[in-house]
Amino acid sequence: MAKVVVFDSGFGSLSIIKAIQKITRAEIIYFADQKHFPYGKKSKHHLKKIITNTINMLKKKFNPDLIVIGSNTPSLLLGKNKSSKILNVLPPLKQATKISKTSNIAILATRSVIRSTELENYIKKNQLSKRIKVKKIDASSLIELVESGKFIDNSKECKLKIKQLLGKQLIKQNVDVVTLSSTHLPFLLPYLKKEFPNVKFIDPANEVAKKVSKKSFKKSSKRNTMKIFTSSNPQLFEKYLKKIGIRNKVSFLVSP
Repeated sequence: MAKVVVFDSGFGSLSIIKAIQKITRAEIIYFADQKHFPYGKKSKHHLKKIITNTINMLKKKFNPDLIVIGSNTPSLLLGKNKSSKILNVLPPLKQATKISKTSNIAILATRSVIRSTELENYIKKNQLSKRIKVKKIDASSLIELVESGKFIDNSKECKLKIKQLLGKQLIKQNVDVVTLSSTHLPFLLPYLKKEFPNVKFIDPANEVAKKVSKKSFKKSSKRNTMKIFTSSNPQLFEKYLKKIGIRNKVSFLVSP
């Protein structure tokens, strides 16, 4: 059975896992490293240490066929890993430009990504047309709505924060396509679509899932399975997961 580990700092990996399970069958190991949430407020040096240690721990413990870093922040700030067994998630800028009719697109990401030279270099590397304007928006406050579980039972606060953060920025800049460049953000899609019905929101999870599917595993899986681990409070995380229909047992895993 193909074994795929997906990890990030919490809920974000689930958006990647859902996309993977739609197009391929595998044994999924989901590690929510909530001890280190949020990745977006860590220094680059600290983040590199966390990610390197986490990958080494996951390799040793699970011996997976593939590891998916289910977070845009380390994927962008730390660059592509040399190992073919490690996949990253990155903003789908070219897809966004193809869809946009106004030539104004936006990237929603963590504070450290938005302020980084790495994101600027990534935009340049994509060689977008000169007519394309990219608006970079710090979505840290929205990411915290997801990790805190407020997206499940506090719709009033979710609607208010989304409106406050994005209302003027998207409308004033005539933005019609937005990349959800934090894997936490797809959980807010129902709110985002309702508030901005004329804006297309792109979830990069689908591209990651396609890459996972293309990997040739030695053994094909007959069905999807998922084991869930957290580096924080298993009972609390289990409680939140049940509210969104996931009833798997959550186990504690020490984060390095």
